[in-house]
Amino acid sequence: MVEINKEVFEIVNKAGRVGVLGTADKKGQPNTAYFGSLRLMDDQSVVLGLGNNRSLKNLEENPLAVLFCVTESPVGFQTPGLRLYLKIREIQKSGPLYDAVKAAIAAHAGEGAAKMIVAAAAFDVTEIRKLVDWQG
Repeated sequence: MVEINKEVFEIVNKAGRVGVLGTADKKGQPNTAYFGSLRLMDDQSVVLGLGNNRSLKNLEENPLAVLFCVTESPVGFQTPGLRLYLKIREIQKSGPLYDAVKAAIAAHAGEGAAKMIVAAAAFDVTEIRKLVDWQG
């Protein structure tokens, strides 16, 4: 894991931010998806709710992901944001994490959105990079 500073917490947890999660299956076939439910927690894990979709399937096969997170749109080269490289800590289809994520989604987006959630994922952050990093 890496050290996560206050600025990273503010970007990831900012209301209205845009989060795109990139995953790949066991053969390396990529997928990206928009997520509004993600949160950076006090234990420095990234948590989000997943529907019965390609992202969940990929994460069950391959524990690595990248989160592209920006605080505003449209996105340009000066847009505040970052990239978080992630590794699955756990996926729950029942239990306390799952219940907490469903409750948070219901409170924020409504019961209809919460009903679509079939799993909750917690990730460890393995690397943090600027949104635009000219150094490679």
